[in-house]
Amino acid sequence: MDLIKKWSFFYVEAGCDEVGRGCLCGPVVAAAVILDENFNQNLVNDSKKLNFKTRMDLDDYIKDNVKDYAIAELSAGFIDQHNILNASIHAMHQALDKLTIRPELILVDGNKFHPYNYIPHECIIKGDSKVLSIAAASILAKNYRDKLMIELHDEHPEYGWNTNFGYATKKHQEALIKFGPTKYHRQTFRLKYD
Repeated sequence: MDLIKKWSFFYVEAGCDEVGRGCLCGPVVAAAVILDENFNQNLVNDSKKLNFKTRMDLDDYIKDNVKDYAIAELSAGFIDQHNILNASIHAMHQALDKLTIRPELILVDGNKFHPYNYIPHECIIKGDSKVLSIAAASILAKNYRDKLMIELHDEHPEYGWNTNFGYATKKHQEALIKFGPTKYHRQTFRLKYD
């Protein structure tokens, strides 16, 4: 099924998505993408449906062929202070802040969003598998976060972040029990390790 390229025909649209909500550690990362009219890449889809290599291969294509994009991250500390839903939405707001083109309509993956700068928004359930700009944003956010977690793995290889990217795999949970949490772990996402 082809993804929808334009939700409306009248507005400059920015697709937004975030990644890292369900992780035990690391930041939540959001991206915003404004497509070019000539953007044509039929491999772009929900980042969860693409393997690592395909996603990484699409990264430069997306960045080079959209009108505008931006990426923002918020730390585990921010998540602990504000909760993961608010942190996810705030990260999307920060990505929108970084765009050089002001959107006239914001398309958001999911069912929750806070109003942003008097710009109308539309929440779309499973938007990353329906709308091209949201799918592109999901890929940029996921790639950015995966690269970051691979870098952090070098600092703490015992947790396996180069393969689990901070999610609650068996290896990650066993390492938490053995070594305890790092400064990158979300203290409000408690497991029985203390």
